[in-house]
Amino acid sequence: MNKRQRIKKNEEFQKVFKKGKSFANRQFIVYCLKKEEQEAFRIGLSVSKKVGNAVTRVQVKRYIRQAFLEIKDEVRQDMDYVIIARTQAATIDFHETKKSLQHVLKVARVYKG
Repeated sequence: MNKRQRIKKNEEFQKVFKKGKSFANRQFIVYCLKKEEQEAFRIGLSVSKKVGNAVTRVQVKRYIRQAFLEIKDEVRQDMDYVIIARTQAATIDFHETKKSLQHVLKVARVYKG
């Protein structure tokens, strides 16, 4: 993921939370906000201290980023996504993380895989 594909600023997170729609499963909550003028999707990650220590949180973020890299062609491009990891996300490996993200994105109807 390059820098332009990340949501970093608090105002951008808040806009997605307020105006976007949320979808969830056991491991993740995904907020989706349509951006007409945008040609590539952006993602913002939120992994709280409840998930685990710093090593665990960084690992969860890496898994999410790598999963998005692998499924980027099947995801709608004109969207902003904010992914919130729940505590169960710390207990699963990369392949389960990818499957879980694909599931929640299918529920949100933004994944065509």
